[in-house]
Order: sequence, then C-alpha cells, then structure tokens
Amino acid sequence: MTFLSLDKAYREYKVDVYRYLFYLCRNHHTAEDLTQETFCRAWGHLEQLPEKKVKPWLFRVSHNAYIDKLRKESRSSSYENEFFYRFACEETPETNVLREENRLELYHQLSLLSPSQQQAVLLYDVHGFSYQESANLMEISLSKFKITLYRARQRLRSQSKEIASA
Repeated sequence: MTFLSLDKAYREYKVDVYRYLFYLCRNHHTAEDLTQETFCRAWGHLEQLPEKKVKPWLFRVSHNAYIDKLRKESRSSSYENEFFYRFACEETPETNVLREENRLELYHQLSLLSPSQQQAVLLYDVHGFSYQESANLMEISLSKFKITLYRARQRLRSQSKEIASA
C-alpha cells in the first residue's frame, strides 16, 4: 500500500478540491481559503490513508470545512465587496466571458436540481469519482446514489429540451 505526503497530495488534488469548493460557495477567495483549510486539516492524517482513498477523503474534509464556514457565518453577518473579485487576469476578455457564461449556465441548470442531485452530478460527472466513492461521500447506498444520479440527468435533459424548444 502506498501513501501520499501532504506536499504530493496538495500538488495532485488542490485544483479538484478548489473547483469543488468554488462550486459550493461561488466565491474565489472563499474557495481558496477553504482549500487551504482542507489541506491544513489533512496534515498529519494523509500518511495514514492509502493513496487511492486520499481524493475522496479530501472532498469529505473540504465539504465539512464548507459546512463549518456556513455555520460560523450564520452566527455572524458580514458583507463582502464584489468589486475586488473581478480583477483582470492573463486570459483574453472573450475567453473570460465565454467561460463565465458557461459557468453561469451550469450553475443555473444545477440550481434547478435538489441538493442531493446537485452533489451527485458534481461528484460523478464533474469530478470523476466512481459510483461507490460518490455514494460513500454522500453517505448513501450505492443503489440510492445511482437512482439520484439517473434522476438528476433525466431532469437536466428535460430542461435542455425545454430551453432548445423555447
């Protein structure tokens, strides 16, 4: 059995963890903070996990960090300034606009699904976890996961057909 060091796990999975957290919170800076929090929590525990279980475990830790942040925010309110989140980057404006439009369309389509269906699509279709890993992350049975994913896909297809015919 092989084990990953924190450094290697960070290099391999930081982008996947960030993307997952970005979808959950839809805020670049918060996703970055939660990604750091995830790997801080992972420090000292990764050497005990087999390499093939690291990614699902990191996603569980990141989800728990996100839930903890929501709980903390519910006890205190703060207002964020969206101005600072839109600074220029190295990409062209056209690619930024197209990516943003695609991202907003994906978020809109996923927002019409139930939370469990959203998580099923994200874990299996977007992040590439296996059926069993996804079911374990959602803490449901394999058959329930497959049903949830099937229904989510059916709903997304029907939404796409409605949009195309409109």
